[in-house]
Amino acid sequence: MSVLAPAQKTTMKAIVYQEYGPPGVLELRETEKPVPADDELLVRVHAASLNPVDWHMLTGKPFLVRTQGGLRKPKSDRLGVDFAGIVEAVGKDVTRFREGDEVFGGRNGALAEYVSVREERVVAPKPPNLSFEQAGAVAVAAITALQGLRDKGQIQSGQKVLINGASGGVGTFAVQIAKSFGAKVTGVCSTRNVDMVRSLGADRVIDYTQEDFRRSGLRFDLILDNAGGRSWSECKSVLEPDGTLVIVGGPKTNRLWGPLGKAVMMRLASVRTGKTVVAPFLAKLNKEDLVVLQELLESGSVTPVIDRQYELSDAAEAFAYLGEGHAQGKVVVTVPERDSSES
Repeated sequence: MSVLAPAQKTTMKAIVYQEYGPPGVLELRETEKPVPADDELLVRVHAASLNPVDWHMLTGKPFLVRTQGGLRKPKSDRLGVDFAGIVEAVGKDVTRFREGDEVFGGRNGALAEYVSVREERVVAPKPPNLSFEQAGAVAVAAITALQGLRDKGQIQSGQKVLINGASGGVGTFAVQIAKSFGAKVTGVCSTRNVDMVRSLGADRVIDYTQEDFRRSGLRFDLILDNAGGRSWSECKSVLEPDGTLVIVGGPKTNRLWGPLGKAVMMRLASVRTGKTVVAPFLAKLNKEDLVVLQELLESGSVTPVIDRQYELSDAAEAFAYLGEGHAQGKVVVTVPERDSSES
Protein backbone atom coordinates (compact mmCIF):
# COMPACT_ATOMS: atom_id res chain seq x y z
CA MET A 1 0.00 0.00 0.00
CA SER A 2 1.25 3.49 -0.88
CA VAL A 3 0.26 6.44 1.28
CA LEU A 4 0.88 10.02 0.18
CA ALA A 5 3.15 11.92 2.55
CA PRO A 6 0.91 14.31 4.52
CA ALA A 7 3.24 17.30 4.18
CA GLN A 8 3.51 17.05 0.40
CA LYS A 9 2.15 20.11 -1.43
CA THR A 10 2.14 20.22 -5.21
CA THR A 11 0.03 21.66 -7.98
CA MET A 12 -1.82 20.29 -10.94
CA LYS A 13 -3.50 21.56 -14.09
CA ALA A 14 -7.29 21.79 -14.05
CA ILE A 15 -10.10 23.40 -16.00
CA VAL A 16 -11.65 26.17 -13.91
CA TYR A 17 -14.27 28.89 -14.36
CA GLN A 18 -15.26 31.86 -12.23
CA GLU A 19 -18.54 32.85 -13.88
CA TYR A 20 -21.37 31.27 -15.82
CA GLY A 21 -21.17 31.67 -19.56
CA PRO A 22 -20.10 30.14 -22.87
CA PRO A 23 -17.09 27.83 -23.22
CA GLY A 24 -14.86 30.90 -23.52
CA VAL A 25 -15.03 31.46 -19.75
CA LEU A 26 -13.07 28.25 -19.16
CA GLU A 27 -9.38 28.44 -18.24
CA LEU A 28 -6.62 25.89 -17.82
CA ARG A 29 -4.89 26.83 -14.57
CA GLU A 30 -2.43 25.55 -12.03
CA THR A 31 -4.33 24.69 -8.87
CA GLU A 32 -3.66 22.74 -5.71
CA LYS A 33 -3.31 19.02 -6.15
CA PRO A 34 -5.66 17.11 -3.82
CA VAL A 35 -4.30 15.13 -0.92
CA PRO A 36 -6.36 11.99 -0.25
CA ALA A 37 -8.05 11.62 3.11
CA ASP A 38 -7.70 8.37 5.05
CA ASP A 39 -10.59 6.76 3.13
CA GLU A 40 -9.72 8.19 -0.28
CA LEU A 41 -7.59 7.31 -3.28
CA LEU A 42 -5.75 9.81 -5.42
CA VAL A 43 -6.23 9.12 -9.13
CA ARG A 44 -4.03 10.44 -11.93
CA VAL A 45 -6.71 11.14 -14.53
CA HIS A 46 -5.99 9.89 -18.04
CA ALA A 47 -9.40 10.64 -19.57
CA ALA A 48 -12.66 12.34 -18.66
CA SER A 49 -15.82 13.01 -20.63
CA LEU A 50 -18.55 15.61 -20.93
CA ASN A 51 -22.27 15.29 -20.21
CA PRO A 52 -25.23 17.67 -20.61
CA VAL A 53 -25.11 18.33 -16.85
CA ASP A 54 -21.62 19.78 -17.34
CA TRP A 55 -23.01 22.12 -20.00
CA HIS A 56 -25.77 23.28 -17.67
CA MET A 57 -23.29 23.91 -14.87
CA LEU A 58 -21.03 25.86 -17.24
CA THR A 59 -23.75 28.11 -18.63
CA GLY A 60 -25.94 28.36 -15.52
CA LYS A 61 -28.94 27.52 -17.72
CA PRO A 62 -31.67 26.76 -17.08
CA PHE A 63 -31.80 29.02 -14.05
CA LEU A 64 -32.94 26.04 -11.94
CA VAL A 65 -29.36 24.69 -11.88
CA ARG A 66 -28.24 27.81 -10.02
CA THR A 67 -30.28 26.80 -6.98
CA GLN A 68 -27.68 24.06 -6.51
CA GLY A 69 -24.64 25.47 -8.26
CA GLY A 70 -24.75 29.08 -7.05
CA LEU A 71 -27.15 31.91 -7.88
CA ARG A 72 -24.79 34.63 -9.15
CA LYS A 73 -21.65 32.64 -9.79
CA PRO A 74 -20.57 29.00 -9.45
CA LYS A 75 -20.02 27.74 -5.92
CA SER A 76 -17.34 25.43 -7.29
CA ASP A 77 -14.88 26.54 -9.95
CA ARG A 78 -14.42 22.98 -11.23
CA LEU A 79 -16.27 20.93 -13.86
CA GLY A 80 -16.53 17.34 -15.07
CA VAL A 81 -17.62 14.10 -13.40
CA ASP A 82 -16.61 11.05 -15.49
CA PHE A 83 -13.00 9.91 -15.14
CA ALA A 84 -10.61 7.03 -15.72
CA GLY A 85 -7.02 6.82 -14.59
CA ILE A 86 -4.39 5.19 -12.39
CA VAL A 87 -4.26 5.24 -8.60
CA GLU A 88 -1.23 7.24 -7.52
CA ALA A 89 -1.71 7.00 -3.75
CA VAL A 90 -4.22 5.80 -1.16
CA GLY A 91 -5.22 6.83 2.35
CA LYS A 92 -4.34 4.56 5.27
CA ASP A 93 -7.87 3.14 5.61
CA VAL A 94 -8.25 2.14 1.94
CA THR A 95 -8.24 -1.65 1.56
CA ARG A 96 -9.53 -2.47 -1.93
CA PHE A 97 -7.24 -0.31 -4.05
CA ARG A 98 -3.50 0.18 -4.23
CA GLU A 99 -0.99 2.27 -6.12
CA GLY A 100 -0.94 1.41 -9.82
CA ASP A 101 -4.54 0.15 -10.05
CA GLU A 102 -6.44 1.26 -13.14
CA VAL A 103 -9.85 2.65 -12.14
CA PHE A 104 -12.87 4.52 -13.49
CA GLY A 105 -15.87 6.26 -12.01
CA GLY A 106 -17.42 9.63 -11.24
CA ARG A 107 -16.19 12.54 -9.14
CA ASN A 108 -16.83 16.28 -9.33
CA GLY A 109 -13.88 18.18 -10.78
CA ALA A 110 -12.76 15.41 -13.14
CA LEU A 111 -11.45 17.83 -15.78
CA ALA A 112 -8.05 17.90 -14.12
CA GLU A 113 -4.84 15.97 -13.80
CA TYR A 114 -5.93 14.46 -10.48
CA VAL A 115 -9.06 13.67 -8.48
CA SER A 116 -9.43 12.22 -5.01
CA VAL A 117 -12.39 9.93 -4.44
CA ARG A 118 -13.63 7.99 -1.43
CA GLU A 119 -13.20 4.24 -1.68
CA GLU A 120 -16.91 3.67 -1.00
CA ARG A 121 -18.11 6.16 -3.60
CA VAL A 122 -18.31 5.92 -7.39
CA VAL A 123 -15.04 4.19 -8.30
CA ALA A 124 -14.27 0.66 -9.49
CA PRO A 125 -11.50 -1.26 -11.27
CA LYS A 126 -11.32 -0.34 -14.95
CA PRO A 127 -12.39 -3.19 -17.23
CA PRO A 128 -9.13 -4.45 -18.77
CA ASN A 129 -10.67 -4.63 -22.25
CA LEU A 130 -11.39 -0.87 -22.24
CA SER A 131 -9.02 1.98 -22.97
CA PHE A 132 -8.85 4.88 -20.54
CA GLU A 133 -10.76 6.94 -23.09
CA GLN A 134 -13.59 4.41 -23.23
CA ALA A 135 -13.73 3.95 -19.46
CA GLY A 136 -13.71 7.71 -18.95
CA ALA A 137 -16.89 7.95 -21.03
CA VAL A 138 -18.99 5.69 -18.83
CA ALA A 139 -20.19 6.92 -15.45
CA VAL A 140 -22.95 9.53 -15.82
CA ALA A 141 -24.43 8.47 -19.17
CA ALA A 142 -24.30 4.72 -18.57
CA ILE A 143 -25.69 4.90 -15.03
CA THR A 144 -28.48 7.16 -16.31
CA ALA A 145 -29.36 4.62 -19.00
CA LEU A 146 -29.22 1.71 -16.54
CA GLN A 147 -31.39 3.36 -13.90
CA GLY A 148 -33.82 4.73 -16.48
CA LEU A 149 -34.42 1.30 -18.01
CA ARG A 150 -34.11 -1.00 -14.99
CA ASP A 151 -35.31 1.06 -12.03
CA LYS A 152 -37.74 3.55 -13.56
CA GLY A 153 -38.81 1.56 -16.61
CA GLN A 154 -38.89 -1.87 -14.94
CA ILE A 155 -37.57 -3.40 -18.16
CA GLN A 156 -38.26 -7.11 -18.74
CA SER A 157 -36.97 -9.67 -21.22
CA GLY A 158 -39.04 -9.78 -24.39
CA GLN A 159 -40.48 -6.28 -23.98
CA LYS A 160 -40.60 -3.86 -26.89
CA VAL A 161 -38.48 -0.83 -26.01
CA LEU A 162 -38.12 2.44 -27.92
CA ILE A 163 -35.00 4.54 -27.36
CA ASN A 164 -35.66 8.07 -28.65
CA GLY A 165 -32.36 9.86 -29.14
CA ALA A 166 -30.49 6.57 -29.55
CA SER A 167 -27.26 8.08 -30.89
CA GLY A 168 -26.32 10.34 -27.97
CA GLY A 169 -24.36 9.62 -24.82
CA VAL A 170 -27.22 8.08 -22.84
CA GLY A 171 -28.89 6.63 -25.94
CA THR A 172 -25.92 4.58 -27.12
CA PHE A 173 -25.61 2.99 -23.69
CA ALA A 174 -29.39 2.51 -23.43
CA VAL A 175 -29.62 0.53 -26.68
CA GLN A 176 -26.95 -1.91 -25.50
CA ILE A 177 -28.21 -2.18 -21.92
CA ALA A 178 -31.77 -2.83 -23.11
CA LYS A 179 -30.48 -5.60 -25.35
CA SER A 180 -28.58 -7.09 -22.41
CA PHE A 181 -31.93 -7.40 -20.61
CA GLY A 182 -33.35 -9.33 -23.56
CA ALA A 183 -35.58 -6.55 -24.89
CA LYS A 184 -36.52 -5.94 -28.51
CA VAL A 185 -35.08 -2.53 -29.18
CA THR A 186 -36.09 0.16 -31.65
CA GLY A 187 -33.77 3.15 -31.86
CA VAL A 188 -34.72 6.59 -33.19
CA CYS A 189 -31.98 8.81 -34.61
CA SER A 190 -30.98 10.93 -37.62
CA THR A 191 -29.80 9.62 -40.97
CA ARG A 192 -26.07 9.84 -40.26
CA ASN A 193 -26.43 7.72 -37.13
CA VAL A 194 -28.59 4.88 -38.43
CA ASP A 195 -25.75 2.45 -39.17
CA MET A 196 -24.05 3.16 -35.85
CA VAL A 197 -27.22 2.56 -33.81
CA ARG A 198 -27.87 -0.64 -35.74
CA SER A 199 -24.32 -1.80 -35.00
CA LEU A 200 -25.06 -1.44 -31.27
CA GLY A 201 -27.65 -4.20 -31.56
CA ALA A 202 -30.90 -2.34 -32.18
CA ASP A 203 -33.46 -4.66 -33.78
CA ARG A 204 -34.91 -1.77 -35.72
CA VAL A 205 -33.71 1.78 -36.38
CA ILE A 206 -36.04 4.60 -37.36
CA ASP A 207 -34.57 7.62 -39.15
CA TYR A 208 -36.75 10.42 -37.80
CA THR A 209 -35.95 12.60 -40.84
CA GLN A 210 -37.61 9.99 -43.07
CA GLU A 211 -40.18 8.28 -40.85
CA ASP A 212 -42.40 9.20 -37.90
CA PHE A 213 -42.23 6.47 -35.26
CA ARG A 214 -45.92 7.05 -34.54
CA ARG A 215 -46.69 5.63 -38.00
CA SER A 216 -44.46 2.59 -37.71
CA GLY A 217 -47.34 0.40 -36.60
CA LEU A 218 -45.38 -0.62 -33.50
CA ARG A 219 -46.46 -0.34 -29.88
CA PHE A 220 -43.97 -0.27 -27.04
CA ASP A 221 -43.91 -1.43 -23.44
CA LEU A 222 -41.28 1.15 -22.57
CA ILE A 223 -40.04 4.39 -24.11
CA LEU A 224 -36.81 5.97 -22.91
CA ASP A 225 -36.90 9.51 -24.27
CA ASN A 226 -33.49 11.19 -24.40
CA ALA A 227 -34.54 13.83 -26.92
CA GLY A 228 -37.67 15.26 -25.31
CA GLY A 229 -39.05 16.70 -28.51
CA ARG A 230 -42.30 14.72 -28.47
CA SER A 231 -45.57 15.63 -26.81
CA TRP A 232 -47.48 13.35 -24.45
CA SER A 233 -50.15 12.69 -27.08
CA GLU A 234 -47.47 11.54 -29.53
CA CYS A 235 -45.82 9.22 -27.01
CA LYS A 236 -49.13 7.95 -25.68
CA SER A 237 -50.20 6.85 -29.13
CA VAL A 238 -47.39 4.26 -29.37
CA LEU A 239 -47.40 3.03 -25.76
CA GLU A 240 -49.06 -0.22 -24.77
CA PRO A 241 -52.03 0.25 -22.38
CA ASP A 242 -49.81 -0.41 -19.36
CA GLY A 243 -46.68 1.07 -20.92
CA THR A 244 -44.11 3.37 -19.33
CA LEU A 245 -42.44 6.54 -20.58
CA VAL A 246 -39.19 7.59 -18.91
CA ILE A 247 -38.03 11.10 -19.78
CA VAL A 248 -34.29 11.67 -19.50
CA GLY A 249 -33.64 14.68 -21.72
CA GLY A 250 -35.66 17.52 -23.12
CA PRO A 251 -35.65 20.80 -25.05
CA LYS A 252 -33.60 23.72 -23.73
CA THR A 253 -36.15 26.37 -24.71
CA ASN A 254 -37.42 27.10 -21.19
CA ARG A 255 -34.79 29.42 -19.67
CA LEU A 256 -36.15 29.03 -16.14
CA TRP A 257 -36.91 25.31 -15.84
CA GLY A 258 -35.28 23.82 -18.96
CA PRO A 259 -36.37 20.22 -19.69
CA LEU A 260 -38.02 19.98 -16.27
CA GLY A 261 -41.01 22.15 -17.21
CA LYS A 262 -42.13 20.00 -20.12
CA ALA A 263 -41.44 16.77 -18.24
CA VAL A 264 -43.70 17.82 -15.37
CA MET A 265 -46.47 18.84 -17.80
CA MET A 266 -46.29 15.45 -19.53
CA ARG A 267 -46.49 13.67 -16.21
CA LEU A 268 -49.60 15.63 -15.27
CA ALA A 269 -51.17 14.94 -18.67
CA SER A 270 -50.70 11.20 -18.19
CA VAL A 271 -52.83 11.05 -15.04
CA ARG A 272 -55.81 8.71 -15.43
CA THR A 273 -54.52 7.20 -18.68
CA GLY A 274 -53.28 3.95 -17.12
CA LYS A 275 -49.82 4.64 -18.49
CA THR A 276 -46.83 5.58 -16.38
CA VAL A 277 -44.69 8.66 -16.97
CA VAL A 278 -41.47 8.95 -14.99
CA ALA A 279 -40.45 12.60 -15.11
CA PRO A 280 -38.33 14.35 -14.25
CA PHE A 281 -35.67 11.64 -13.95
CA LEU A 282 -32.17 12.34 -12.68
CA ALA A 283 -29.75 9.50 -12.13
CA LYS A 284 -28.07 8.93 -8.77
CA LEU A 285 -24.45 7.92 -9.16
CA ASN A 286 -23.50 5.01 -6.92
CA LYS A 287 -20.83 2.35 -6.68
CA GLU A 288 -23.25 -0.58 -6.95
CA ASP A 289 -24.49 0.42 -10.39
CA LEU A 290 -20.97 1.20 -11.57
CA VAL A 291 -20.05 -2.39 -10.69
CA VAL A 292 -23.05 -3.67 -12.67
CA LEU A 293 -21.79 -1.70 -15.65
CA GLN A 294 -18.25 -2.93 -15.07
CA GLU A 295 -19.50 -6.48 -15.58
CA LEU A 296 -21.44 -5.56 -18.74
CA LEU A 297 -18.38 -3.78 -20.12
CA GLU A 298 -16.03 -6.67 -19.32
CA SER A 299 -18.37 -9.17 -21.00
CA GLY A 300 -18.57 -7.06 -24.14
CA SER A 301 -22.33 -6.59 -23.79
CA VAL A 302 -21.76 -2.83 -23.62
CA THR A 303 -19.09 -0.80 -25.40
CA PRO A 304 -18.79 2.99 -25.04
CA VAL A 305 -19.19 5.02 -28.22
CA ILE A 306 -16.81 7.96 -28.59
CA ASP A 307 -17.44 10.72 -31.11
CA ARG A 308 -14.52 13.10 -30.60
CA GLN A 309 -11.50 13.44 -28.33
CA TYR A 310 -9.89 16.67 -27.15
CA GLU A 311 -6.92 17.34 -24.91
CA LEU A 312 -7.45 19.08 -21.58
CA SER A 313 -6.06 22.32 -22.97
CA ASP A 314 -8.81 22.25 -25.61
CA ALA A 315 -11.68 21.72 -23.18
CA ALA A 316 -13.43 24.89 -24.37
CA GLU A 317 -13.60 23.42 -27.89
CA ALA A 318 -14.95 20.16 -26.47
CA PHE A 319 -17.71 22.05 -24.64
CA ALA A 320 -18.54 24.06 -27.76
CA TYR A 321 -19.00 20.85 -29.72
CA LEU A 322 -21.10 19.31 -26.94
CA GLY A 323 -23.29 22.42 -26.94
CA GLU A 324 -24.16 21.90 -30.60
CA GLY A 325 -26.18 18.88 -29.50
CA HIS A 326 -25.15 16.53 -32.29
CA ALA A 327 -22.50 14.35 -30.64
CA GLN A 328 -22.55 10.70 -31.67
CA GLY A 329 -21.99 9.00 -28.32
CA LYS A 330 -19.57 10.73 -25.94
CA VAL A 331 -17.14 13.64 -26.12
CA VAL A 332 -13.91 12.68 -24.34
CA VAL A 333 -11.19 14.88 -22.87
CA THR A 334 -7.75 13.29 -22.53
CA VAL A 335 -5.24 14.43 -19.93
CA PRO A 336 -1.67 14.08 -21.24
CA GLU A 337 1.29 13.41 -18.98
CA ARG A 338 3.29 16.50 -18.13
CA ASP A 339 6.70 17.04 -19.62
CA SER A 340 9.43 16.45 -17.07
CA SER A 341 10.32 20.13 -17.31
CA GLU A 342 6.84 21.06 -16.02
CA SER A 343 6.93 18.82 -12.96
